[in-house]
Amino acid sequence: MKFSENWLRELVDIPVDRDALMHRLTMAGLEVEGVEPLGMALDGVVVGEIVGCEPHPNADKLRVCQVAIGADAPLVIVCGAPNARLGLKAPLAMIGTTMQNGIEIKRAALRGIESNGMLCSAKELGIDADASGLMELPGDAPVGTPLAAYLGLPDASIEIKLTPNRPDCLSVSGLARDASALFGSALHVPAADAVAAVANGSRDATLDAGADCPRYLGRVIEGIDTTAKTPLWMAERLRRSGVRPVSAMVDVTQYVMLELGQPMHAYDNDRLDGAISVRRARPGEKVRLLDGNEHAVDEDFLVIADRTGLHGLAGIMGGYDSRVTDATRTVFLEAAHFAPAAIMGRARKLGLHTDASHRFERGVDPDSPRRAIERATALILAIAGGSPGPVSESVQRGNLPQRAPVVLRRARMTRLLGIEIADSDVARILAALGMKVETTADGWRAIPPSHRFDIQIEEDLIEEVVRVHGYERVPTRAPRGELLGPTLPEARLETARLRAQLVARDYAEAICYAFVAPELLGKWKLDDGAVALANPLSAELGVMRTSLLPGLVEALSTNRRRQQTRVRLFETGNVFREGADEDQRIAGVACGRAVAENWASEARAVDFFDLKGDVQSLFALTNAPASFSFVPGGPPWLHPGQAAEVHRDGAVVGWLGALHPDLLKALDIDGDVFVFEFEVDALSRRDLPKAEPVSRYPSVRRDLSFELPETVAYGAVEAAIRDAVGETLSEVILFDRYVGANLGSGIKSLAIGLILQDGYRTLTDQDADRCTALAVAALESVCKAKLRG
Repeated sequence: MKFSENWLRELVDIPVDRDALMHRLTMAGLEVEGVEPLGMALDGVVVGEIVGCEPHPNADKLRVCQVAIGADAPLVIVCGAPNARLGLKAPLAMIGTTMQNGIEIKRAALRGIESNGMLCSAKELGIDADASGLMELPGDAPVGTPLAAYLGLPDASIEIKLTPNRPDCLSVSGLARDASALFGSALHVPAADAVAAVANGSRDATLDAGADCPRYLGRVIEGIDTTAKTPLWMAERLRRSGVRPVSAMVDVTQYVMLELGQPMHAYDNDRLDGAISVRRARPGEKVRLLDGNEHAVDEDFLVIADRTGLHGLAGIMGGYDSRVTDATRTVFLEAAHFAPAAIMGRARKLGLHTDASHRFERGVDPDSPRRAIERATALILAIAGGSPGPVSESVQRGNLPQRAPVVLRRARMTRLLGIEIADSDVARILAALGMKVETTADGWRAIPPSHRFDIQIEEDLIEEVVRVHGYERVPTRAPRGELLGPTLPEARLETARLRAQLVARDYAEAICYAFVAPELLGKWKLDDGAVALANPLSAELGVMRTSLLPGLVEALSTNRRRQQTRVRLFETGNVFREGADEDQRIAGVACGRAVAENWASEARAVDFFDLKGDVQSLFALTNAPASFSFVPGGPPWLHPGQAAEVHRDGAVVGWLGALHPDLLKALDIDGDVFVFEFEVDALSRRDLPKAEPVSRYPSVRRDLSFELPETVAYGAVEAAIRDAVGETLSEVILFDRYVGANLGSGIKSLAIGLILQDGYRTLTDQDADRCTALAVAALESVCKAKLRG
């Protein structure tokens, strides 16, 4: 919300300077994001009128102007602005004036002609960003008047960051109400007295959407001049509030919205046919909006219609066909109350965001339409003339929001805040915020005003009291009490430990949105059971993720496009499916070199076994790595020849492998990408470590070399040996692997070392030979291996 400081001070008496005001607003929950001073160096700048304008004899782009400032003789000013012309009134910086940028205006000769000052643009004066030409002033601007006095300067454009629960402050009047409570000052809100009807023109409205639009007011104004110029004071207030003036009719509705917080719309009355209908859109209907684009709508949208069709999206934007133009002579003003639920998310669904939708989504005072339409009528009559008809109102009072009383207990407030606030101060604060307050034995009973949608429970009242009383007046005290230790069982592994392990393996942690585009899940074939959002932030974030990998791979792709050739990312987070509980997972992605570029190793691309080593380091943290097994295969988005399901105690707990080439093509990613994803719960179960004495007896090593089918995994080899030899086998070391034409197709050779050790005696050669024979027999029977000579 951006507004003019002078405008706010006009509506409420503020007894402090700008810095103190900004601090007080911020501490009251209305965070000031920015302050832009305007017109701070205008001493010596006056309203000037060009009474003579001739081309410069020595320069094609310069003009020699005679500028009147109310003195006896006009001043000669050399000017290069393209809009300098006879009769124009513009700001003139006199000799000796120091501009905002620190430059002092001096008498100077430009191409042989002496210039006695400078005609200025709005940017040069620090008033606006427009530097396209001279700042054009109205024709009735008094010549010679100091510009600061004429424009109401100096001023400041202030921007505050509002939380969604404070839509009542999306207007200068709303801010003034809060400032009045903060400083105990009087309000001077502009009057909105009823404007008497002098014409008979009217237009009825029917409410066919129930609680979505329980109140609709309209008024016909005949004989207006839509070409009338917006008054300077209004145009300046709009500019300082971040709104570009357009035309008198548009500017009036924008001004009323900024002043009172009630969005309005003006239609060309002659382009409407019959009564207005506020209803839900019907299948197949389309509407062309003021932005010139045609939009298809469905039953989810609230529309404004007549007998001929649609004339706008309620609470979002008006229609193009019934817009007000310079030829319009009769307008129909609209001021209505639309329920937040009926507007929320609809604008974003069409890729729009308007000031009206921003306000209606958060909630607008249901009692403000009457005041707004009367205020707008008075402004239109003053600017563009016309004859107003009677105000027509359609209302369903049973569907209007009702403000229920809220009880505030004195003891509860003292307990939450840790301080006692005098009863008189509490009652004064609540009353200053527009509430009807009744004192009870235990505290107070307050009925919130119609514009405070956010006050519903006792804690809301406590927040209001303390923010006006002053958070700075609440003392800081250290908490007291017994601190409880961690309750994580020893048999559970903290997620932080898994994350730390991946960081140690050279992965960087990423945090991706829990929302993704439905089309992205469709490319992965992971859209089955996806939960659609009722009010998405955007069309690209329309469903909840069913896996962490789509978001991570998108992050990897983004980094690749920014010249990062080696990317290793991981994430922990929840995934969601329709009708199922949230599931916490851990996932990782990798591409590029296996290790970062260095002088000690040759460049090698990351492969399946690098990723397998990374996930096995996670399994080792469970103290039960043998409970995990790799089974060839996996989901369809993995490469069929480089994928594995991971089982723990027979149950599938995750996958790893290379992404399928078809998926990489659909995602526009060059090169191989390796991924893994596991259930966190499966990795969090760990066996408690057991201390065992180190054997005092020496170990014995026996090496074996054997041939076996290529299809037999090493895991099966080690498992067969361990089952056959038993506890005497301390360690199995694979120290060589060979394949070659001399072995034959589909055959590989492995060389392993068996480390044998007993905890109670020294093993003899006969013991070692017996264990070796058991291992060889197991390999021959289970793995179809053949001992090499």
